[in-house]
Amino acid sequence: VSTSFDDHSLDIHFSRPFVFLMDSSMLGVGVGFDTKGARKITIKKPSLPLKEVLIEDSREGWVNSLKILLEAYFEGKALPQFDYSQIRPEGSPVKGFGGKSSGCAPLKLMHDTIKTVLNRNVGFPITSQTIVDLMNVIGRAVTGIRQSAEVAFGEEEDKDFASLKDYDLHPEREEYGWASNNAIFVKAGSNYDDYIPSILKSGEPGFCWLENMKRYGRLSDPPNDKDCKALGGPPCLEQTLESYEMCCLVETFPHNHESYADFEDTLKYAFLYAKTVTLGKTEWHETNDVIARNRRIGCSMSGIAQFIGARSLSALKDWCNKGYAFLKSSDDKLSAHWKIGKSIKLTCVKPSGTVSLLAGATSGIHYPESTYYIRRVRFQACSDLSEYIKARGYKVEEDIYANDGKTLVVEIPVGLSKSTKTLKEITMWEQVELAATLQHYWADNQVSCTIKFDPDEETKDISKLLKINEHRLKAICFFPKATSATKLYEQMPYEEITEEEYHRLKVQFI
Repeated sequence: VSTSFDDHSLDIHFSRPFVFLMDSSMLGVGVGFDTKGARKITIKKPSLPLKEVLIEDSREGWVNSLKILLEAYFEGKALPQFDYSQIRPEGSPVKGFGGKSSGCAPLKLMHDTIKTVLNRNVGFPITSQTIVDLMNVIGRAVTGIRQSAEVAFGEEEDKDFASLKDYDLHPEREEYGWASNNAIFVKAGSNYDDYIPSILKSGEPGFCWLENMKRYGRLSDPPNDKDCKALGGPPCLEQTLESYEMCCLVETFPHNHESYADFEDTLKYAFLYAKTVTLGKTEWHETNDVIARNRRIGCSMSGIAQFIGARSLSALKDWCNKGYAFLKSSDDKLSAHWKIGKSIKLTCVKPSGTVSLLAGATSGIHYPESTYYIRRVRFQACSDLSEYIKARGYKVEEDIYANDGKTLVVEIPVGLSKSTKTLKEITMWEQVELAATLQHYWADNQVSCTIKFDPDEETKDISKLLKINEHRLKAICFFPKATSATKLYEQMPYEEITEEEYHRLKVQFI
């Protein structure tokens, strides 16, 4: 889902995007947000006396406590003194959503950190850094309950935003800065050179050509300006979104089909499922209104590298063109039958993760790190899966970045067919060309892609590559290639291993 500060109603309640992010995140929804609220308000000193607030033991109670605290600083209201006594103890079952309670510790830490961030800014206009700080602090608190996801969008002229992941410059952000991916709104003709050192160091910021997202569906088709109200996208940027709009995704695996006719049959059911989901209601009226107006869906593909390896790029283009035409025709017929609006956009390529693992597919458009690699997945320490996974021989360790004893990381060895190319065999240029191809033939929303580059050989070409392709893409990010010998950081999502290591690890499992 996406939320924006470019909203006239925020003149009354500037806290709304922050509150919406926490509410959405606690329901397991990833959130994209912009920093257009920078300098729109001045942080105020809360009034006295303190206001005693008993926090209800519910999602609504937690979210309301955030609203009360932020309005003390945004509107000069009384500073709350929170009573956490009603919140259930850590490890207690959460009946409505599943899982187990984290206790009140993450919420207390969120309140204390927000006060620290805002106290040092009292009397000054709110900055893009303060906006991102607050969103990240909220995300860290929610991660103590369920895994949250955020993307922060900054403006090209905001040089401070671009440096937020540099913890040498911003050491105070290291405790929570990981809670969001960060991306810059750029346009044709932008100067990309200034961002290269940061990309080389942290893989951020990513780039988002908002004008391309607004004006175009597939980039093979003429501009239609259907998405003129768009303001961003979800954390992985696989869909174009208006403020408060929720993405609606369904994943397909063309490599697992024997023929195009077989794949088209899958597309029929994928489309029907996604379109049906747009008929549902959320608890947010703003979200319901925009979903009903746009009926946006995202029929995605994964295992694309496997498809190309088994068939060809030419076959992929053919399936994409035929599949897109089939989806457009299906939408025309079903929308008329149901007497609802046609979907503003229909297709995307999501990055995928767990879903592609279940289907035995490579993730989205991405090539695998290696024929054999470690895939790391994070989960709650109090999860019922914890002991089950350990008992079957998987390596499980504490998440060193959360550093709270409540998040664990499991290592899963993966082996692929040797007919599928790996990142070692693919250049940065080839990866971008594939992303542009899918944006041309398939995705009228976006292709979510992280381009892996050789930091020694290819860094010098990133700016040139972006300038050449800025009319062929809607969003992209880069990350330096690494192997076990040149590991960039601990507990990376993917890490190359040898065939011998794979078989050694595999035989340990019960």
